[in-house]
Amino acid sequence: MKIDLRSDTVTKPTRNMLEAMFSAEVGDDVFDEDPTIIALEAKASDLFGKEAALFCPSGTMTNQIAIKVHTQPGDEVICDETAHIYNYEGGGIAFNSGCSVRLLHGDRGRYTATDVVNNINPDNIHHPVTNLVVVENTSNRGGGSIWSLAEIARIHDVCRENGLKIHLDGARLFNALVETKGSTNDFGQLFDTVSICLSKGLGAPVGSLLIGSKDFIRQARRVRKVFGGGMRQAGYLAAAGIYALDHHIKRLKDDHSRARQIGEIMGKLPFVEEVLPIETNIVVFRLNDHMPSEAFIKTLAENDILVVAFGKQTVRMVTHLDFDDVQLEAFEGIVKRLFGGKN
Repeated sequence: MKIDLRSDTVTKPTRNMLEAMFSAEVGDDVFDEDPTIIALEAKASDLFGKEAALFCPSGTMTNQIAIKVHTQPGDEVICDETAHIYNYEGGGIAFNSGCSVRLLHGDRGRYTATDVVNNINPDNIHHPVTNLVVVENTSNRGGGSIWSLAEIARIHDVCRENGLKIHLDGARLFNALVETKGSTNDFGQLFDTVSICLSKGLGAPVGSLLIGSKDFIRQARRVRKVFGGGMRQAGYLAAAGIYALDHHIKRLKDDHSRARQIGEIMGKLPFVEEVLPIETNIVVFRLNDHMPSEAFIKTLAENDILVVAFGKQTVRMVTHLDFDDVQLEAFEGIVKRLFGGKN
């Protein structure tokens, strides 16, 4: 049994999801003629109380399209120093949009409205124009940390008062919502644009959605074409997204429960220095110098457990649709056999 905890992107479509995909009605999406994509985009925009949405191959693309449309070359984007848009999108902010980045030093990926106020550049020709604020909820490098809706509302108000746009990288937003019992509509009201990922915790094989106003999505569709994101008969993929939104949101709490159990298991190992607070489906922990992270990861891999390095002496594990209680029990047995642990 191979236990893959590298990411929640490793899932395979369920049997019912595959049936939905096989029975999808499709057309040419670049001509706006794929009925299943049209249905998915309408479903997503309605969910967030927005006018329109755009289906794209990846969350990186939806984020990068949003930044491109919201900004002009020479502008500056505010985000946390751990943000996905800065660390894991290939330098796309500079490459695609010609923008610089102001990095905030938040708490596990979460900053405050005061942080934003203090980092808006003055209207001075020597400085780039601050034009966009990006929030990542949940925060990947923050260990799946959840933002306070009240703090997001304060950040929204700061953006409005200063003429800034605000974008949500909501790759794992639904993980936050099932824990807080929050509303998608609340997030739709607080952000100019929202990106959600279908291929992480929701278990679809491919796809993300960019959600916003009709005018914004009209511009975004043009940028998607330039980026090579028009996928023609992609309704087969969109059908998986519709199924995921209908059937795979509530079950995310199961992933969170298993992540907390993994955290307890890892916390008992003598060489684990710290386990970050576990709020959703991401487990991040630091090893002391007695256990080099490379050796730890290699030992697990040799015993059919796959995880990833997440910085110096830091490891990440992510629970997901294809990691069940049987695998959790097997994981615990293997870890105890290999490393022992405290009772």
